[in-house]
Amino acid sequence: MTIKVLVVDDSFVMRTLIKDIVVADADLEVVGDAANGKLALDQVKALNPDIILLDIEMPEMDGLECLKRLKLLSRAKVIIVSSLGQMGSPQTLEAYKLGAVAVVEKPSGAMSLDLGLKKGHEIIKAVRKAAGLP
Repeated sequence: MTIKVLVVDDSFVMRTLIKDIVVADADLEVVGDAANGKLALDQVKALNPDIILLDIEMPEMDGLECLKRLKLLSRAKVIIVSSLGQMGSPQTLEAYKLGAVAVVEKPSGAMSLDLGLKKGHEIIKAVRKAAGLP
């Protein structure tokens, strides 16, 4: 069974890096991507993903507002991938309160070109765990 993943980040470069990380795992499939929370909600309705990798800082609708609304639309598990994802930060605590199953901090700020190298394994591990895969 392939796990369907939606990638949400306002940066095209970061969406591409995250998609590359996800597709490296044969059990995972990227079914779509979105540049903000508002677009993500439309994608969720259309694609019915199992897992959503969600940034926090985005225009139009940020990740935390999107997370609030997702609870009404989908049973997808949400993993936050954000530069604001430091352990114990107000945004991380709020994300968990709103139902995120994991938070992965981008290692070098909003534009973390080293994401795959430094956090790729952590992202895959979080997705597999959220999906109930070994």
